[in-house]
Amino acid sequence: MAETILDLIAGGAGDAVALSAPERESLTYAGLRDLCAKTVADMNALGIGRNDRVAIVLPNGPEMAAAFIAVGAGATTAPLNPAYRADEFRFYLEDLGAKALFVEAGSESPAIGVAGDLGVSVYELKVPAGAPAGVFEISGDSQGAAANPGPAGVDDIGLVLHTSGTTSRPKIVPLSQTNICASARNIGNTLSLTGDDRCMNIMPLFHIHGLIAAVLSSIAAGGSTYCTPGFNALRVFGWFDDAKPSWYTAVPTMHQAIQSRANRNQESVDAMNLRFIRSSSSSLPPQVMAALEETFGAPVIESYGMTEAAHQMASNLLPPGARKAGSVGVAAGPEVEIMGEDGTILERGQVGEIVIRGDNVTKGYEANEKANAEAFTDGWFRTGDQGQFDADGYLSITGRLKEIINRGGEKISPREVDEILLDHPAIDQAVTFALPHDKLGEEVAAAIVLKEGQEASETEIREFAAGQLADFKVPRKIVFLEEIPKGATGKLQRIGLHEKLGL
Repeated sequence: MAETILDLIAGGAGDAVALSAPERESLTYAGLRDLCAKTVADMNALGIGRNDRVAIVLPNGPEMAAAFIAVGAGATTAPLNPAYRADEFRFYLEDLGAKALFVEAGSESPAIGVAGDLGVSVYELKVPAGAPAGVFEISGDSQGAAANPGPAGVDDIGLVLHTSGTTSRPKIVPLSQTNICASARNIGNTLSLTGDDRCMNIMPLFHIHGLIAAVLSSIAAGGSTYCTPGFNALRVFGWFDDAKPSWYTAVPTMHQAIQSRANRNQESVDAMNLRFIRSSSSSLPPQVMAALEETFGAPVIESYGMTEAAHQMASNLLPPGARKAGSVGVAAGPEVEIMGEDGTILERGQVGEIVIRGDNVTKGYEANEKANAEAFTDGWFRTGDQGQFDADGYLSITGRLKEIINRGGEKISPREVDEILLDHPAIDQAVTFALPHDKLGEEVAAAIVLKEGQEASETEIREFAAGQLADFKVPRKIVFLEEIPKGATGKLQRIGLHEKLGL
């Protein structure tokens, strides 16, 4: 069983495509294995070895995907969002204790100046003329001999990422080679991935979803990943035409954008032959799931993941297995249970905190005893999500514990309100969130994006919601927007939304 990145890539047929990209020659598995061997040797010569942290600031594309794999084969990858500003780079490079920074040739990223201030060595990744997608050469000065040279072992850290830090200082999540390989295998098993599958990646590759669900799960199955420059609703159907993928994975806001443009790209839709569509990273409204399935004639598989689990924890099933709208499916890799406030495991049907344990789950946050004491109970990792299992073992997330709205003691799940609002014929997007209130503590508010050419008043929407929700759940404040603010990965963020909107 493959437990390191090098083990994973060893299984792909030498002449099979591993990585491809628009207007580039494809990289085979033989080529990827050569790139990994050369990268590990070059890093060792530059003084970078196992468990040394390499911050990678590259645009989305095949070189970012290849760098994640090749650097991870002999060191620790630490992908960072290229859109960060200097102060953000300073925080992450310092917090990670980065030994090196990898940037593209000719980069003007503010990360370079920050790295210089911090004494972090900077290396450019140059793409040789005419090279296949993903191939790069490392350019820079050696720091001396690597303390721990050679290929990474099963317990070495392959990837470090920070939590999103919406309510507290971001925490470092170290993921071992075993963690990320287990998750890649779990995803492959859930989706029945084979060497014939091609994933079109539109997810950012500084985030666990794109890195593991799109890239590494494909590699584990001997399949291929078509690496786009990142999500672009205006270009996505052109990429579908070029890539001819058997599947793609995305967050709900991306699916909604694709669905909204499908009727303008009917020839592309008709030519597509998707085996399935995958959704993860935030809840997929049932209305969007139904529209996607009708448009593309493929099952939509909603999965549940988080950074601390190296992504996947639960997933709906491919046909003939059941997929339930509004559910994130059955346990899909790690053990998944519901825990009560007293630490006991609850029966099916009872609501509590979702907890997990398994080979893909991190052993703990780095240098953060307080966070680990709060996050682990009797070996179970506490996800911070509230949920319940139905009689068939399908998991529903009733809310993020920190996102639950407490209106004068009445607890309200924002997701429940979202799903009611999205049934209104004029509403395209809806995000329910907590608005501070001087007497109740919190009040229910909603940000709304109307469909093109549609109109609706605040009173009309409240009356619509009141027809299906208890009075205390009906939004008292409705804000109409052209676009709802999103995080770096395209996820809609409830926590702090009232501040972003100046409420």
